[in-house]
Amino acid sequence: MRVMGLDVGSKTIGVAISDAFGWTAQGIETIKIDEANEKFGMERIAELMMLHEVSSFVVGYPKNMNNSIGPRAIASERFADLLRQTFEKPVFLWDERLTTAAAEKMLISADVSRKKRKQVIDKMAAIFILQGYLDSQSIKR
Repeated sequence: MRVMGLDVGSKTIGVAISDAFGWTAQGIETIKIDEANEKFGMERIAELMMLHEVSSFVVGYPKNMNNSIGPRAIASERFADLLRQTFEKPVFLWDERLTTAAAEKMLISADVSRKKRKQVIDKMAAIFILQGYLDSQSIKR
């Protein structure tokens, strides 16, 4: 069974999936959502969950740099609750501070154009979130 990593924004959700062993994260896609109208792409998440045999979720938790919880972190908590209620699978929040910045820096160093970066940044951030979680679990093994 695999783990799905999600980088949740107000307009898109970046999606990553672990390999079957839980060692590596691969980016899958970016799902368009409409947070204002509470359309969170659950249908597409369900399709991906079934296709990849997902057993749990990791949701990016964007804490502030001083470790406090702001509006985006609260939105992530609500999204995690929605995942739990919808799919009845374990959902873990993972501190994602600086993951989008790290993804952006990596794409810039790879000379990816600004237009292309915008298309893949959320998926890359989901990879960073999921890989961080997977690495923490391998230490426990």
